[in-house]
Amino acid sequence: MNHFLNPRTWAAFIILAIGTACTAKTSADNTEHKTEQMQSGSVTESPFGTTADGKAVTAYTLTNANGIELRAINYGAIITSLRVPDRRRQLGDIVLGFDSLQPYATVSPYFGALIGRYGNRIARGRFTLDGKNYTLARNNGPNSLHGGNVGFNKVMWSTTSFQKPDRVGLVFTRTSPDGEEGFPGNLIVTVTYTLTDSNEVIFDYRATTDKDTPINLTQHSYFNLADGGRSNVLGHVLAIDADSFTPIDSTFIPTGEIRSVAGTPFDFRQPTAIGARINADNEQLHFAKGYDHNFVLRKDSADGVDPGSEPQLTLAATVYEPTSGRVMQVYTSEPGMQFYTGNFLDGTLRGKNGIVYNQRSGLVMETQHFPDSPNHPGFPSTILHPGAEYHSRSMYKFSVRAR
Repeated sequence: MNHFLNPRTWAAFIILAIGTACTAKTSADNTEHKTEQMQSGSVTESPFGTTADGKAVTAYTLTNANGIELRAINYGAIITSLRVPDRRRQLGDIVLGFDSLQPYATVSPYFGALIGRYGNRIARGRFTLDGKNYTLARNNGPNSLHGGNVGFNKVMWSTTSFQKPDRVGLVFTRTSPDGEEGFPGNLIVTVTYTLTDSNEVIFDYRATTDKDTPINLTQHSYFNLADGGRSNVLGHVLAIDADSFTPIDSTFIPTGEIRSVAGTPFDFRQPTAIGARINADNEQLHFAKGYDHNFVLRKDSADGVDPGSEPQLTLAATVYEPTSGRVMQVYTSEPGMQFYTGNFLDGTLRGKNGIVYNQRSGLVMETQHFPDSPNHPGFPSTILHPGAEYHSRSMYKFSVRAR
């Protein structure tokens, strides 16, 4: 599957409406930037610390007509909080993170981050493209992970906000220069976060380049729909629309095999508690200390899609948390989704409100192309060519379910 707009066209999606309502809430902060508000929602700004090299960081709070609140900062385009209602209409923060900037810059395991240039791993930190060998930072054992030592999660982004009658959002832009972290080409990137009045968070990723280059952008929020990380996620009930996954070796690199999920702990085609099989006697689970695998999504479905030129969204996964009633559906135009169960959280990180993040305090669902694709010709290509535009879209949709 190719997600570059040239020459192939895509299909537009129909936004599905839900009826969850709660008391609208906004917070206004006076800064050097102008704060704008509209009836359907609001965008406010406030300071969020200063980087080590003296750059002021701003937090942007998006609030929709139902009171759902997303906060992101212009450092790493990081989502620092996401407050959605439970079945009692009580708002609660459902993402892991920190109260201040410094841990995001130093110790964060990519909490809430925009990931690039290349989400996931590239084996041995190298690939060959157009006959030339490229070397990347090895920042994850023998491999390169999530863009290298200074990925898109550790840089400042130019940021503007927008407000429309049924949605509010942020537009992050940046040029990644030729050679940054070893990648070729000047890459012009625009990423848009949109919060709609239908309780959707939409991510649009766009990029162009002046040289052939790999690209694989994703969002890396850790979710705990019960309590934002105080408990573990083993009781969350998960369904993934995938018949197969890509097995890994002991260093987390895909072997190249596309393996059926049937009869394995990776079969989430029917809703299953995350903890039901996570401790099964399975080599793949032993390698990763839980789930940290790419699922090959079914893309032959056209759920909620009309013909058009926009990326085609199909349902990738649904997560339901029984105690709160919160439901999160994940839609994407991407061919894969990395499902990770916070296996390497070990209680050493103290997050928002003093919460200690223990193993499996959060789950991550990274919509993306497959890991190490530049070294696997049989995987969907991640190479962006000059004259083409990369455009990928994913969406989180929130609702509640009665008992």
